[in-house]
Amino acid sequence: MIFTYLGPAGTFTESALLQVPGAAEAERVPATSVNNALDRVREGAADAAMVPIENSVEGGVSATLDSIATGGSLQIVAEALVPITFDLVVRDGIEEPGQIRTVATHGHAWAQCRSWSEANMPTAEFIPASSTAAGALSILDEKSDVDAAICSPLVAQENPLKVLRHGIEDNAGAVTRFVLVRRPGSIPEPTGRDKTTVVIPLPEDRPGGLMEILEQFAARGVNLSRIESRPTGQGLGNYFFSVDTHGHIGEARMADALAGLHRISPNLRFLGSYPAAGPAQIDPPSLKRHNTDEAFAQAAEWVASIRGAGS
Repeated sequence: MIFTYLGPAGTFTESALLQVPGAAEAERVPATSVNNALDRVREGAADAAMVPIENSVEGGVSATLDSIATGGSLQIVAEALVPITFDLVVRDGIEEPGQIRTVATHGHAWAQCRSWSEANMPTAEFIPASSTAAGALSILDEKSDVDAAICSPLVAQENPLKVLRHGIEDNAGAVTRFVLVRRPGSIPEPTGRDKTTVVIPLPEDRPGGLMEILEQFAARGVNLSRIESRPTGQGLGNYFFSVDTHGHIGEARMADALAGLHRISPNLRFLGSYPAAGPAQIDPPSLKRHNTDEAFAQAAEWVASIRGAGS
């Protein structure tokens, strides 16, 4: 089994991957970007990829939302949650944050440490890096102009890096959600605590278009845990919606909702039903009786009996 992830080694993404059973013993190949990781899976160079999809502070990770919504079909089979905390690592000779002229990190990490950075190193220039680990390792390059980096504690522990400050994140308790993606195949069995992710193109830009989509979920008691609009790149007014819901396609209410959505948006993309990670409070609310599998089965039998009587 070959896994790929947003590298280099020591990123939060690798920490998420190591939560997958067997990943610690499997071959793990770092990728330079989310697109690179997902393309490796599409091409068969890797069996699965772990990529970030959502952060509790910054929201959806646009690179993942866009890449997974286009190109060859992919399927989410698992998710992982990783608590996020950051260290400030520096070159030798730097003893105070005020001495820092340049700091490298991933854009999401910078956003989560912006207030601390502006207060403690107000003149430092932010240099975007492909990952927090890549930014940190650039300090070790003698030809680099980077004075400091914001990275995960794991990177600092596993490399000869000088930690100037621990825990510089602005929001204690921040969490990033990661998804394990592979080529389409069998769907994990329902667990009772599942999520389903879909991409829904907006067929046309008109009043009530989004409401029509949301009604398909609401009428069947399907709870949404995330919805984000993303541009298709085909001009203003052209969007798709990336949606996470509580439930599994093996449940009648979810299957019926997806069937309704497909009638509205035939290019609907199913990205998978998979076990939800995290604490019990993310359990979906109790279903009303008319949204249970039993109610759907009884309704189907009733319609079938009417059709049979009229034949």
